Amino acid sequence: MVKRSEQRERGNSESERRFRRVAGGAVDYAICMLAADGRVINWNKGAERTTGHNARAILGRHFSEFYLPEDRASGLPAKALRIARKEKHFLTEGWRLRKDGSKFYASVVIDPIYETRKLVGYAMVIRDMTERRQARADLEASENQFRLLVSNVTDYALYMLTPAGIVANWNAGGQRINGYAPDEIIGQSFSRFYTPADQAAGKPARALKIAEETGHYEEEGWRVRKDGSFFWASVVIDPIRDADGTLVGFAKITRDISERREAQQKLEQVQRQLAETLKMDALGQLTGGVAHDFNNLLMIISGNLHRIKREVTSERGRAALGAIETATERAASLTSQLLTFARRQSVNPKTINVADRIASVREVLSSALGSLVRLNIEIQPEVWPVFVDPTDFETALINLVVNARDATADGGTVTVSARNVPEADHVVVSVADTGEGIPDDVLSKVFDPFFTTKPIGRGTGLGLSQVHGFAHQAGGRVEIASTLGKGTTVSIVLPRGTAAAHPGNADRTAQRSATVLLIEDNPAVADASTGLLEQLGYTVNWASNAEHALRAIEANGVDVVFSDIVMPGKMDGLTLARTIRERKPELPILLTTGYSDSARDVKSDFPVLRKPYHIHDLSRELSKLTGHHAGAEPNNRSAAASSDVRSTDAEAPKAKVRS
Repeated sequence: MVKRSEQRERGNSESERRFRRVAGGAVDYAICMLAADGRVINWNKGAERTTGHNARAILGRHFSEFYLPEDRASGLPAKALRIARKEKHFLTEGWRLRKDGSKFYASVVIDPIYETRKLVGYAMVIRDMTERRQARADLEASENQFRLLVSNVTDYALYMLTPAGIVANWNAGGQRINGYAPDEIIGQSFSRFYTPADQAAGKPARALKIAEETGHYEEEGWRVRKDGSFFWASVVIDPIRDADGTLVGFAKITRDISERREAQQKLEQVQRQLAETLKMDALGQLTGGVAHDFNNLLMIISGNLHRIKREVTSERGRAALGAIETATERAASLTSQLLTFARRQSVNPKTINVADRIASVREVLSSALGSLVRLNIEIQPEVWPVFVDPTDFETALINLVVNARDATADGGTVTVSARNVPEADHVVVSVADTGEGIPDDVLSKVFDPFFTTKPIGRGTGLGLSQVHGFAHQAGGRVEIASTLGKGTTVSIVLPRGTAAAHPGNADRTAQRSATVLLIEDNPAVADASTGLLEQLGYTVNWASNAEHALRAIEANGVDVVFSDIVMPGKMDGLTLARTIRERKPELPILLTTGYSDSARDVKSDFPVLRKPYHIHDLSRELSKLTGHHAGAEPNNRSAAASSDVRSTDAEAPKAKVRS
């Protein structure tokens, strides 16, 4: 028994020595023994490193020296020992003092030590937690700043969702964008932000599933505010996982981008309008070029018809010529309508008969309306004439009828009317439909350039603005009235014009006539025009270009100039006319064209006769310029003028030049 007891004591002693070596060598922890009254009776290297006291200096001194003065004054050291005795354990964190007076934040553990149930002291372990505490404080400060940032962001709705899609927190941006206060939305499903259609389609759950499976979900779409209004949102959803990869929720970011979307749509709309305008402009230029050549061909046919009519006597021959003349007029009308739809403005305002003009485009209007919409024409008897550009008038009328057709797509009636307003000396031309009407917020914009409510490709938004511009340029105005569900009426109010000129006797000839200088580069057209002029009794000199024409005028043998606008060379007909006006301002000038960009610059400087023209049109315009009808006394000019033209114009066959 004695041997066993000795062996046990030797074992315990060895164990204690090993423990002392381990405890004494530890440097990260201050491990020390306290007597029952709190005096230090054992000290390790970690305690020396942590507090700065070496063992020789600290042994026998009270452990309260490690406490701050205010803690000692409040009895905190004694309280720690008392709790350790009572609870058999004491754990705390707090500030402690080093030997040099500096502070460190410590984690302190005090456990009582008993022998045969008698308290013999305490084991105290101290760890310096200053760096850890600072790191934790920095982390908490960072988290607090982040929370503060997130909670005060107003441009974005930033919030967390549970794995089931329940709103877990809410920021100021969420309240501003969605309209919910935190206590109204936290704990509710985020699906309430979706439209009813999206909810029914299961879109909210699908968004969370995609975010969970792919790690990210992003889209743009309609969302619903608390008040039921819609807004266009940019939405991002990211899954949040813990260290083990377990899904703990979702981070959701929502931004109201309604204004940006609207701006983008407007930009796209302007781009589409620009593309449409460029297309129409290109189509107009192509149409204009084709119309010019086509009208020259029609001019040749039309001009020679008058010549042939005088020579053909058989009934069948005259019937054939009548059919050709009808076809020529129809072709000329189609060419005119091509230019109208291409928005190529004519340049020659005239006094027109309103009823006749509306009747001339009735077939075009009926075709534009289609089979579902009925056209009704109501023209008051003896409607006054108006002084306008005929082509612009027809374009405006067609634009109004096409707009009325689009408003009555399911069928209805479009009424074109014209009436006098005696008290204002105005003529009102109106287009009324029985369509769906125009809302008040749209009504104020319908005449704005590029504004349209039509689908893409159905219009450039320039139709009604053309009507507005035409009315004002003619000295009038345009008015619109609309009632939802009943229809719309657009009225062009124009000043009363002078009485329309009536053609005189086109076939009347005279023994003596004025001399016309015809300037035309196409010999066939020149020949046809010469025939018409001769039937009117005029003497004709022909020049094929501007240079020859100027030499003929300088010879002083010309009473009136009749020139095509489109000519090859350095000088076109308009430039020639202006040059003649500078040199001989008293010389009358009449221009003609099938179509020309230059004709847009004529304005009211010179009268313009559209090709193909009839003999009575030519007679009327020349009569206005010369002050007398065909057959009046010509200027007493020498015959040398005709001879000069023939001698200088190498391209002009003598058969085509008359004097």
